[in-house]
Amino acid sequence: MTLNGVDLLADLSGALLWPDRRLLVVADLHLEKGSAFAQRGQLLPPYDTGATLARLEGVIERHQPETVICLGDSFHDRRAADRLSRPDAERIARLTAARDWIWVTGNHDPEPPAHLGGRIADAVTLGALCFRHEATAGAGGGGGGEVSGHYHPVAAVRARGRRVRARCFASDGKRLIMPSFGAYTGGLNVLDRVLAPLLGRRFQVHIMGREKLFEFPSARLEPDLERAFRMPAASGVVG
Repeated sequence: MTLNGVDLLADLSGALLWPDRRLLVVADLHLEKGSAFAQRGQLLPPYDTGATLARLEGVIERHQPETVICLGDSFHDRRAADRLSRPDAERIARLTAARDWIWVTGNHDPEPPAHLGGRIADAVTLGALCFRHEATAGAGGGGGGEVSGHYHPVAAVRARGRRVRARCFASDGKRLIMPSFGAYTGGLNVLDRVLAPLLGRRFQVHIMGREKLFEFPSARLEPDLERAFRMPAASGVVG
């Protein structure tokens, strides 16, 4: 896809690649979400952090980026790092030590843990693109291009007689909202009124299928029957 004149690649894992800069971007890891739910009495299998890190390690191994940007809500809450198992904490430290790693602050993690390595930023501007957690109301933020997460976008489309609903990349050519990367994250339909001021009426989505991504214009998409966070096909558990 092209965003504000920049050629990018959407990866089936949910990561975004800027090949010319050897940059990899992921959004909304929500590490330790399962343990946060467990503390409130909602027991989920305690494997979300391990599963998310395994996927992240896999996409990094395949593409060998020099820089990794995590677009906020990397940790599910302020105490998430304290609940990490020692092996998972060591995995994160190895990842952050091996390349330029940037934790963008999010609403769930306004102060990402510094002891796991990497550097912390409220937003990152590189060339024609700005990377932040939540999209701004203005076009791309100051007229430039913008890449963000936060909304966990999913799209629903009817194809070959059946309705498919799954995570997606959503872009109007100036702004790109990325899918959530975490194992325990739900999704918001891109046609929801919350996203209307950001994406407008005409935009494109790249829907994540089992083996490849599928591109559709917004005119082909279907709304959900009710306005709610629901489980996308490839995401695991509602979150």
